[in-house]
Amino acid sequence: METPSTVRQGEPDRLEHLERSEDFRRLRSSFRGFAFPVTAGFLLWYLLYVLLSNYAPDFMATRLFGHVNVALALGLLQFVSTFTIAALYARYADRRLDPRAAFIREGRTVGAPTEPGRAAS
Repeated sequence: METPSTVRQGEPDRLEHLERSEDFRRLRSSFRGFAFPVTAGFLLWYLLYVLLSNYAPDFMATRLFGHVNVALALGLLQFVSTFTIAALYARYADRRLDPRAAFIREGRTVGAPTEPGRAAS
């Protein structure tokens, strides 16, 4: 819940202006261009693991070496893929999202409505 101390007068107008800006739309589009496909891919990969566990128990019980079977290997690969996605996102954000966000943050009030009696900063 927002309190008067956390939202300055005139801030909603500035935020609405920011949300409508082309730079912010590009930033959101760039984020979605990474997040949605990767999320869909990971969910499909996880669903495959669950379906194989439920409907192909003989395949999942196939020993690869020692006491390691296909189910254990695929389960461990779930963790590997999670950390890989996190690392890829961090790299993507550093290269594509953070520079755009910094640009918006630095120039976000240019041309935006300001509080009465206060200059745009």
